[in-house]
Amino acid sequence: MAWFDGFEATRYEVNGQQIFARTGGQAGAPPLLLLHGFPQTHVIWHRVAIRLRERFFLVMPDLRGYGDSSKPPGDPQHATYSKRVMAADMVALMRTLGHPRFGLVGHDRGGRVAHRLALDHPDAVTKLSVLDIAPTLDMYEATDMRFAAAYYHWFHLIQPAPLPERMIGGDPLFYLRWKLGGWGSAGMAYLEPEAIAEYERCFVVPESIHAICEDYRASAGIDLEHDRASRAAGERIACDTQVLWGTRGVVHRMFKPLELWQAQCSGRVSGEALPSGHFVPEEAPAETAQALLAFF
Repeated sequence: MAWFDGFEATRYEVNGQQIFARTGGQAGAPPLLLLHGFPQTHVIWHRVAIRLRERFFLVMPDLRGYGDSSKPPGDPQHATYSKRVMAADMVALMRTLGHPRFGLVGHDRGGRVAHRLALDHPDAVTKLSVLDIAPTLDMYEATDMRFAAAYYHWFHLIQPAPLPERMIGGDPLFYLRWKLGGWGSAGMAYLEPEAIAEYERCFVVPESIHAICEDYRASAGIDLEHDRASRAAGERIACDTQVLWGTRGVVHRMFKPLELWQAQCSGRVSGEALPSGHFVPEEAPAETAQALLAFF
């Protein structure tokens, strides 16, 4: 893909899984790990990466279950796709690349992995940026009709297998496009044809659909157990944290992201709303890159 010219594409063996990642930018510059969300892959960062490559060594993986990374089957407790396990994948990946400490950015599901990573591995993270999310536990506990209607997938995807897998698998391209055009994104015009083709290639695989459902099942179960245990133990994100979100998205309408994240951080929390829907890195790449450059 032309927008990733100069980046290497490699599969790495970590935690018994194959994790696909693109790496590039300035060797010797501060490392920055960029984590994507649902229903995308690392490709969501393509427009941001070209604006950051002169200042950082960038690592853009596909999370387990997504893109070209391993898609192990789920388990009864959904621990295989817990954010704790997915975060451990990322720490192992960065250590494999020779970066035990790094800046961390996560959008959507990647932000939830990043949240857990910062809690479980505080010595690994120099600074954290989360995009268009509030803490998972806070969002579930504040559920009302407005939120359930807007984020219905949080409740559909967690249903027992194989119900959502079969329903999505009946017309996966329609489902994917509906998601990419939703949550304040006002259609798919913000996406380049190459990005759409890449998302379609990766999403339609039955193992991917199952993995995505397991990701959400974990978030509604074992991840909440981990989050409650962390809060009960007084664990908070130690590093400075940036929060970015879209002005047309659900987080902007229904939550107070700065307040919610400050409650979970002992470091300084700052951030702003950017002119976009949910898919901030692709809808507002220049503004996203500028904010990341200023913060990191």
